[in-house]
Amino acid sequence: QVQLVESGGGSVQAGESLKLTCAAADYNPIRSCLAWFRQTPGQEREGLAWISIGGGGTFYADSVKDRFSVSRDNVKLEGYLKIDNLKPEDSAMYYCAAHPSPCSPDLSPAYYGFWGQGTQVTVSS
Repeated sequence: QVQLVESGGGSVQAGESLKLTCAAADYNPIRSCLAWFRQTPGQEREGLAWISIGGGGTFYADSVKDRFSVSRDNVKLEGYLKIDNLKPEDSAMYYCAAHPSPCSPDLSPAYYGFWGQGTQVTVSS
């Protein structure tokens, strides 16, 4: 059962930008906070960005707040993560996740019960 579906990943050069999309599948995120994570093999899943139900509140990990931007479109039932000035160390599988209302800014993977299957981002120098 696929709950959320990520797309927009790919192989890019350092310095380029990507916009990842998180779309509803078997789960409707309209009343959920959304968050983005990334993971590389052998590493723990890293929380990157969070957005509130209405989209007016955002929260970022310190390591990415200068280059990452999270947004959502509740008409399209989609969430987005834009990454600017991509670096090779940004190479990872990127995941979106949802937590139903009530929800609060939280970048811990354990907080989220609804996930997508991920989209791969590979950045070459």
